[in-house]
Amino acid sequence: MQIKVNEQNYALTAGETVGEIRDRIKPDADILIVNGFPTQTEALLQSGDQVVLIQRGEIPNAEELDALLTARHTPGVHDKVKQTTVGIAGVGGLGSLIAIALARTGIGHLIIADFDIVEPSNLNRQQYFLDQIGLPKVYALHDTLARINPNVRVTSCHLKLTPGNIAEVFGHAHILVEAFDVAEQKVMLIETFANRFPDRPIVAASGMAGSGPANTVQTQKVAGNLYLCGDGCTAAAPGTGLMAPRVGIAAHHQANAVLRLLLGVAPESKEA
Repeated sequence: MQIKVNEQNYALTAGETVGEIRDRIKPDADILIVNGFPTQTEALLQSGDQVVLIQRGEIPNAEELDALLTARHTPGVHDKVKQTTVGIAGVGGLGSLIAIALARTGIGHLIIADFDIVEPSNLNRQQYFLDQIGLPKVYALHDTLARINPNVRVTSCHLKLTPGNIAEVFGHAHILVEAFDVAEQKVMLIETFANRFPDRPIVAASGMAGSGPANTVQTQKVAGNLYLCGDGCTAAAPGTGLMAPRVGIAAHHQANAVLRLLLGVAPESKEA
C-alpha cells in the first residue's frame, strides 16, 4: 500500500496511524493533515491517502513548499491548477487580489498586464504597500506574489493593452480575467480576446462599488465563454466609491470562477 507524505511516496503498513507515520518520517511535526483536513494522531490511514506533516515555525525548503502551501486544498485540485496559465488584464483592486488568490491556489503561471503605477489612493482596496508607491503595479505585485508562492511563474507586462497586443500578451493563457476600471476598455479587451481565442473562457466583472449588500454580488454566465462577476449595475460614481470589502468580494468571485473552470465545473452552478 502506498501513501504520499509531503508529496513523496511512502509504503503504508496495514493499521498504521498518522501519528506513527509522523514519528517515522517527521517526528517534530505538530500539524497533521490528511486529504486536506487536520486530523489527530490516532487516525488510521488508507492506501492512496495524501498526508502533510508541518512543523510550526519551520520555513520549508523549495522542494517541500509546494506540498505544505497547498496542504489544505481539496485532493486533486493542485495537480490540475499547477499545469495552467491564467492571464489578468489590470492589476488594481480586482486584479491584484485575484492574482494573490490564484497564487495561493497554486496556479502554475500568471500573466499580469497593467500600465499604471502604485499611488496612495490605491491602498484603500488594492494589494500594495506604502513602500511600493511609485513602482509599476505589475512589478510591485510580482514581488508580493514571489513572497507568497515562489513556485508560481509570473510574467509581468508593464504596458497599455490595445487590440494590437492582446493576443501576443495573453496568447498562452487558458483563461483571461478582465479587471479593468473603464467600460470601454472592458469591451475592447473582451471583444478582442474572444475574436482571437473564441474557445477560451473570459471572467469579467461589473458592479462592485459602494457598500451595498454583499449578497448582490453574483457570478453569471452571460454569453458563450463569458462569465460576469458583480451586481451588474453599481459602478463607481460621485458619492459611490470603490472600497476594499465589496471589491474584494467581486475579486474572489472572479478567482473562484477561474478555479471552477479549471476543475471543469460551471462557475455559476450550485453543484460542486
